Amino acid sequence: MPPIESTLRMVPGLAQLDSGSLEHLAAAGDLVEVGAGDVLFREGSRPEALHILLEGKVSLTGTAADASSTVIDILGPASSFVLANVLSEEPYLMAAQAISRSVLVRIAAEPMRAVVASQPAAAMVMMRAMSAELAKITRQVVDLKVRVAAQRLGTYLLSLVQDPTATQANFRLPVTKGLLAPWLGCRAENLSRAFMALRAYGVETHGSRVLLHDIAFLKAYTGVPDSTGRAAVAADAPQPVEKIFGDAFRLRPRQRREG
Repeated sequence: MPPIESTLRMVPGLAQLDSGSLEHLAAAGDLVEVGAGDVLFREGSRPEALHILLEGKVSLTGTAADASSTVIDILGPASSFVLANVLSEEPYLMAAQAISRSVLVRIAAEPMRAVVASQPAAAMVMMRAMSAELAKITRQVVDLKVRVAAQRLGTYLLSLVQDPTATQANFRLPVTKGLLAPWLGCRAENLSRAFMALRAYGVETHGSRVLLHDIAFLKAYTGVPDSTGRAAVAADAPQPVEKIFGDAFRLRPRQRREG
């Protein structure tokens, strides 16, 4: 495992800090290994440290007034969370739990706040990092309001394709469908329907195994930009998923009995 200072240089939002600030934070940090299901912090608790994920996956969850919970985000390596609460000393608005075995750097909150208070340049770096977190959440909110579940699912599947020039892909879902459904803002049955709807766009599934037979076609449906940066458009796209399901669930008129 590389030194903590080296790992911090790979984290978006912290990499722009000067060497002195990074050394100061690294000295206040320690490496932590947790197992699947381990709780990193609970909703409503006071932040004691900034968590930076190096290996594994972590889910951020929120709880409603009726005690029901949902997945707000699923984080992968090189993610920090939740910076705004650490710097403001405000209670966490969500809980964090390891989905798989994970390795993290945990930096005590007080040294983080001291760096920001004493160095204006560091404060600007942290503001940019928090702005990036806010932009990500804003995009998720917009997606929930303007896109159907199948489009959100298609966009997520495309994000798992590592080769930007690939025309096809074959991979396993890195999270369970039980976690994926609330993360995408839908129920388990809606997720199943979304997978079924995406068959028309070349998506094939076998358990957790996913095959994308026509990435360009899927991008055209979801609106994900192609390699030129423009939203793909398919000339022979099938009917919109909304219409397919509308037709499928439309009540048929009763036939008259012939006397």
